[in-house]
Amino acid sequence: MKICLSLLHLTTLAVVLGLSASDQVDASDARIITLSLDPQNVTVLHLRTGYVSSVRLPEEVRSVVLGDPGFFKAEHSEAEPELVFFKPASPKAAQTNALITTGSGHEISLNLVSEGKADRGHAVDYVLKYERPHSFLIGAAHSSFIIESTRGLEPEKLQVESAPVKTDTCERSLLKAERADDPHWEGKRLRIAVGRIEARGQQMTVAFSVVNSSPRTIELLPPQVELAGRSKQKHHKAVKAEQVPIEEYRITSRRLEPGVRAEGVVIFERPTFKESGERLLLEIAQAEEVDRPVLAPITFVASAVGGAK
Repeated sequence: MKICLSLLHLTTLAVVLGLSASDQVDASDARIITLSLDPQNVTVLHLRTGYVSSVRLPEEVRSVVLGDPGFFKAEHSEAEPELVFFKPASPKAAQTNALITTGSGHEISLNLVSEGKADRGHAVDYVLKYERPHSFLIGAAHSSFIIESTRGLEPEKLQVESAPVKTDTCERSLLKAERADDPHWEGKRLRIAVGRIEARGQQMTVAFSVVNSSPRTIELLPPQVELAGRSKQKHHKAVKAEQVPIEEYRITSRRLEPGVRAEGVVIFERPTFKESGERLLLEIAQAEEVDRPVLAPITFVASAVGGAK
């Protein structure tokens, strides 16, 4: 009788260990994928129960929406603004879509697929990393403020990039080199000023400064650019505005203590033409007053690379 019980225990233990081992992902099934960022494509992300997969974007994530939050979970933290984590919330096989919106307005579509607890042979996407097809800013492993050499920075400024100091210090130094010496400030509690402006064809690079003149700490939203003017309809004075897509932006800090100044740069493709009454505007707003942005005019025809505002 004791021998039978011992055999039963050994058999049960072997089954449990076998199931446990079968739940493990083989190294060959764990994938790390790098893709070019293309908002026109839908990417399939293979998930597995008990595992988390990360998606890294080349810019800050603004929002994440799941088609079916009952079967999948998405996590995003301000501490890692370019990362989104996905994992199955149910042991059942399921699939749904997810939509990620970035700070510059890009929309990335994903198709989340999980084969459920019974999954034994499908690959798992541990990391999905998106890269910009034509990068305008040079970056380290994390977000970078460093402007590429073709932007017309002097050699002594570029030497900071290889100095043996913290990367964050290098980035801030390069951005401050673009700040206006005698800025024209717009706004009261939140003040912004446009600094150096350069153009390469239709692509414009605009440096700007932001100061928190209020008595409390504020958080800035990603910068926006718009082409605005008055409506020409008779007896109608409404303002019409059209958002200009931003290709890239960097800012030294989006959280500002009272009296603190931040430096930033925004890159976008300028519209080919405008009406005489329209203006190109840089728009900065704080998180709790999104309906009260501060606007600063941007020169529509800027100097070529190496020129100034």
